[in-house]
Amino acid sequence: MLLLAGAVAVIHGVGVLFMLTGSLLALRWPRLLWPHLAVTLFIVTVYVSGSDCPVTNLELWLRAHAGAPGYSGGFIGHYITDPLGFDIHATSTQVGIYVIAIVPNLVGYGLLMSRYLRGRARSTVA
Repeated sequence: MLLLAGAVAVIHGVGVLFMLTGSLLALRWPRLLWPHLAVTLFIVTVYVSGSDCPVTNLELWLRAHAGAPGYSGGFIGHYITDPLGFDIHATSTQVGIYVIAIVPNLVGYGLLMSRYLRGRARSTVA
């Protein structure tokens, strides 16, 4: 069970990383755009609503059934901000999380939109 909990944590991390970089990856692989939008919408909805993440809950359930200790503060708090010495509940940490999540996506979607508009302009001229 503990190995499965670890696998869930890794998959969770990959999902968060995909949310951060998916729009940039879609520049190379456009088919990733829709899965990225779905993952991003899910993560943002859970995070902004203050709800418990079901993936974190699954990991914690598996850890508990393996007899391992759980953790509080959520996935990002436990695996990212706490080890770096940042309080997950501090306003500065929250702002940092939003900036780290938003900036790459603004860049990626801005470049995707620019590419789309350039393609449309070329097709109307031709």
